[in-house]
Amino acid sequence: MNLEMISFYKNDLPDEFLRAMKTSVAIDTETMGLMPHRDRLCLAQFSLGDGNAHLVQFFDYSKAKNVKLLLADAKILKIFHYARFDMMMLYKYLGVMTKNVYCTKIASKLSRTYAQKHSLLDLCQEVLGVEISKEQTCTDWGSENLTGEQKEYAANDVLYLHQLKEKLDIFLKREGRFALAISCFNFLETRIQLDLMAGENYDIFAHGV
Repeated sequence: MNLEMISFYKNDLPDEFLRAMKTSVAIDTETMGLMPHRDRLCLAQFSLGDGNAHLVQFFDYSKAKNVKLLLADAKILKIFHYARFDMMMLYKYLGVMTKNVYCTKIASKLSRTYAQKHSLLDLCQEVLGVEISKEQTCTDWGSENLTGEQKEYAANDVLYLHQLKEKLDIFLKREGRFALAISCFNFLETRIQLDLMAGENYDIFAHGV
């Protein structure tokens, strides 16, 4: 992709981004690892579904005023892929629980039951016919100076989420599982609180003593 389509900011989104907001935004995060108590939030990516990506690199979470306002705004739909993790990291480090959420991974697992793979790469390839690279998955997101390859990778994680939502909504409605998907999305806030309370393996619904 053209790096000119990627905007890069330190600590917060500009006021103009919020003014351009309509009804939905795609969001993703990059972190130092997968353990929220150990691995810090490094980057958050945003897209309005217009082919442009807006990347925010965090050095001081207290300065992320506009990001926090956006996450808390229940009028704006936030589209994630694997919202459970991204919402958890945003809540852990920015102190705001994301409101009004759609998760393409959950939507895929509910509607594409014929498939064994539900990663963003697999969804983009099958549902949209788009090839994206995941070569920068294991990279140092804590670096002060991110490479062009890292920025492109991060941008790809949000550029196609609006399109995927449109396709997955069709699948969910066709299979009669749209309402169930909404219930799952609404439950994410509780699931995240449980994750942070005792870790991902803590399951109060599990059978046992």
